[in-house]
Amino acid sequence: MKKCNVFVTLIAIVFITGSCQKNGFLDPTVTTSLNVTTTFSDSANSMAFLNNIYTSIGFAVDPKRFSGSGFAAGLDASCDEAEGPSASSTNGFIEFATGSVNPTIVPDDAWSNSYSNIRAVNQFLKYLPVIPFSPSLKLETKSEARFLRAWYYAILVQHYGGVPLIGDTIFAATDNMNLKRNSFRQCVNYILAECDTAAQNLPIVQIGSMYGRVSKGSCLALKSRVLLFAASPLFNNGGANPGNANGLDSIVAYPDSDPNRWKLAADAAAAVIGLNAYQLFIDSTSISGAPGYGFQELFTQRYNTEYILPRMMSSNKYLEQIWDVPSRGGSGGPFPYQELVDAFPMSNGKLITDPTSGYDPNNPYQNRDPRLNYSIIHDSTLRTTFGSNQPSPVTLFWNTNVTPAVAASGDAVYKGTPTGLYIFKMMDPAVINNGLGGSSRCLPLIRYAEILLNYAEATNEFTGPTTNVYKAVEAIRQRAGLRPYQLSQGLTQQEMQTVIRNERRIELAYEGFRFFDVRRWMIADVTDNQQMHGVEVDRGSTVIYKIFNVRKHNFTKSMYLWPLPLKEIAKSTNLLQNPLY
Repeated sequence: MKKCNVFVTLIAIVFITGSCQKNGFLDPTVTTSLNVTTTFSDSANSMAFLNNIYTSIGFAVDPKRFSGSGFAAGLDASCDEAEGPSASSTNGFIEFATGSVNPTIVPDDAWSNSYSNIRAVNQFLKYLPVIPFSPSLKLETKSEARFLRAWYYAILVQHYGGVPLIGDTIFAATDNMNLKRNSFRQCVNYILAECDTAAQNLPIVQIGSMYGRVSKGSCLALKSRVLLFAASPLFNNGGANPGNANGLDSIVAYPDSDPNRWKLAADAAAAVIGLNAYQLFIDSTSISGAPGYGFQELFTQRYNTEYILPRMMSSNKYLEQIWDVPSRGGSGGPFPYQELVDAFPMSNGKLITDPTSGYDPNNPYQNRDPRLNYSIIHDSTLRTTFGSNQPSPVTLFWNTNVTPAVAASGDAVYKGTPTGLYIFKMMDPAVINNGLGGSSRCLPLIRYAEILLNYAEATNEFTGPTTNVYKAVEAIRQRAGLRPYQLSQGLTQQEMQTVIRNERRIELAYEGFRFFDVRRWMIADVTDNQQMHGVEVDRGSTVIYKIFNVRKHNFTKSMYLWPLPLKEIAKSTNLLQNPLY
């Protein structure tokens, strides 16, 4: 494990910088001259220590996870969702897009951040008996800490498969950490057990000043996510590359396959649904003639009943800084691929490839699923401007009315965007980076829509397209504003699987799911191994939409899991590297 991160000092753990962009229970706390005694003998310092473990909770799906000089991107630019900025640089998202990732250069944040925070949890639990908390607060914070430990292990398993389980151990910098990886089964069981234990002493939901802290709903929802992964093809029958020596098949996956794992995943999602504490955020009245507006408004709300686990933030322009068009102060990228645009159906719910859908390639944004316009900035999208509450259209087209043809603005294709598109998902339509004010948003880490889709997928895989599967998927489509939102009756299990996978793709776009979904389904060797495209709009005497090549993505079988960083293998010679690296 990375010593400079894992073996953090108490001062580094307790000092929470303002750059974390949290507030409420994560307000910045400035402390000096801290040691074990001064930290854990003081209730405020002890709470700050626990709160700091929360601050990294969203790092794996952070839109700025892979950052460098003048650019930032996340998992979206590492798969078939988006083209990354600064494409000529060497960085994490380019490594995955080009298929060049290897143990020497792979980002180590999944390993180092997770184990740093696991170690911090173990410190907190060790000293909890002497912290001057009330008995009830000790019980609740202990449960929060155990959930957080499970959360970070879930991130590790998602990336690597089985990893070393260190229990309550707190390693010192001088310790010989020649650790072995636990089996995938042991890791999953450990995470589930920690969630079960934590859930017993937490409220179903957190409200008021406690909003954003772990709840019983968070614990059950994490179980749903982990069990869905555990049931998926990637983590059964020895994984993507079975037949490995040294027991690696049992480390990266279950060595066998058990259909009952889908039932366990379905039951876990049903347990969250059964709490009756969460619901899809629906708003069909605020803006007349805006079907599915709740899907956009949801992400601008600081508090809503759809977020099961939010990443708390202070007033911010976090997404507008990186995703918006340059004229509104965006710094550029990542940029959506045309393939994602094409995945959105028509407003009648039919895919654009359906000859009866009504899709017009000469007017491609007309009568589409409302989530398309709430997720993607395309040519003529209405966007607010500095000093004005009246939105104006963004001009992304290539102007053929002049010779030689030029981009219509600095936002346009080949100038501001290499794909002719920008991300709009989760941005606040009333906020721009070069304007005043900010958004009160916090970012979703787990939301109810995911749970419904988890339930639908797991139930369909186990028993087929039951009535409850239809209900779960149709609830998502109804909130989206599709009319009709109902699915065709009599779908086969395979047909329903296709529907569910596409709903996950568009409903959860740019929230960190797609990268891992295509891996657990073991279809990444197709989705992440193809030519990706953008769109050029020519506004001459007629309007013409031209699809053009952007990047050929490359994927190898090894990339179904992340490689363990080489420096970690060097420190612990018993750590087995993932297959084919």
